[in-house]
Amino acid sequence: MEHYYSKEELVAKAERLARQLSESDQVRFYKQAEEKISANKKVQQLVERIKQYQKESVNLQHFGKTEAYHRNEAIIDQLQAELDAIPVVQEFRQSQEELNDFLQMLTHLISQRVVPKSENPSPEE
Repeated sequence: MEHYYSKEELVAKAERLARQLSESDQVRFYKQAEEKISANKKVQQLVERIKQYQKESVNLQHFGKTEAYHRNEAIIDQLQAELDAIPVVQEFRQSQEELNDFLQMLTHLISQRVVPKSENPSPEE
């Protein structure tokens, strides 16, 4: 005989699963990488400079200062490349990507169990 779960039971199970996920290797690696990023002064300075230039670009574009806008965007690209070359940033992005892939896989697994393929309309229908 099948057991049907109440909303409260499912929420409790989801909370338990969320706690377990927060203790997974993927989340642990992500949090460690995030802490390294936050503690890295060079990374924080570059992020702040990029934000500053981005705000300036919005204003330049708004006032139609095309040439200055393009110069500003080139500086942003240069700063972004410098940021992207920092190993701790690469590590953070890798851990972020791995965590995202893991969560997408779990979401897909849950949706496949909730709505069987026969009930899941194909995009062609």
